[in-house]
Amino acid sequence: MNAPAQTPSNQTPLKQLTESLRAEAAIEPAPPVTAAPTKKTEIIAIYGKGGIGKSFTLANLSYMMAQLGKKVLLIGCDPKSDTTSLLFGGKACPTIINTSAKKKLAGEELAVGDVCFKRDGVFAMELGGPEVGRGCGGRGIIHGFETLEKLGFNDWGFDYVLLDFLGDVVCGGFGLPIARDMCQKVIVVGANDLQSLYVANNVCSATQYFRKLGGHVGVAGIVINKDDGTGEAAAFAEKVGIPVLAAIPADDDIRRKSAKYEIIGRPGSPWAGLFTELAANVAKAPPISAKPLDHDGLLGLFKGDTVGRDVKLVSATVEDLMGPKAQEHKRSLEVIYDAA
Repeated sequence: MNAPAQTPSNQTPLKQLTESLRAEAAIEPAPPVTAAPTKKTEIIAIYGKGGIGKSFTLANLSYMMAQLGKKVLLIGCDPKSDTTSLLFGGKACPTIINTSAKKKLAGEELAVGDVCFKRDGVFAMELGGPEVGRGCGGRGIIHGFETLEKLGFNDWGFDYVLLDFLGDVVCGGFGLPIARDMCQKVIVVGANDLQSLYVANNVCSATQYFRKLGGHVGVAGIVINKDDGTGEAAAFAEKVGIPVLAAIPADDDIRRKSAKYEIIGRPGSPWAGLFTELAANVAKAPPISAKPLDHDGLLGLFKGDTVGRDVKLVSATVEDLMGPKAQEHKRSLEVIYDAA
């Protein structure tokens, strides 16, 4: 991967920033890997709409996996850096991007202990991302994984590595695990609402696209969060051909404990069975070539009054846009040819 071009030192700071961002945007991502996956570690990327409950699901899933004797690494790949907050009781986890930058300025080497932390057998870290308007989130993801490789990521002996990605950000960096076969399978988190299923459908489309280019990543299934029993997410799963790995109910006890950064997926808790089953299903679910729906197919999962399917498109007119001035609107000169 080529480094961004350097800008002359006599340029203004704004000009330098503009040129730097243009050079960064011009970098083409590496082509997808076409060889079969060989990693012994199961690397699973979890995608979903922002706020749908990925971090909640992953914190509890990783915790239960660890209690079942698995060695698990949870990596937050969201610029908000909120993936591990529930795992660590609301505490902020230093990010790889910020910490590596500080170490570099200080002339020091970045160590695993600077960015990787653990609780009750779960290992966790946050990639982080740039401040708003000061860089590309996708490039931050790429830089984060390059740093992980320098720290020896490929030699770490984990049973599972869980990657938490935003699904409603479509730039290349967030699609990195799918595009480059960095994971074996993808799990989507959704609910019984159109927006979260739209995002889940986009993820299915992405895996299908890169499979056509020789990739191997597939969708292992969907976790339905805040399930109110209306059934749209389950219907979506059936239509695209993926299993429902777990349905986490819209329960007030879960909501309250999650708001207080409590782990509910622990042995002996009322929800232990739910997350034990989810852990088992995640482990055995194979990567599937999902069949994404078109927009009408997505709308068809919902009642018409829910998605506005009975609304008719009415074309606007010049009078609508210009009012009384529409009569003064001059048409461009047209040349009309006689029929031959």
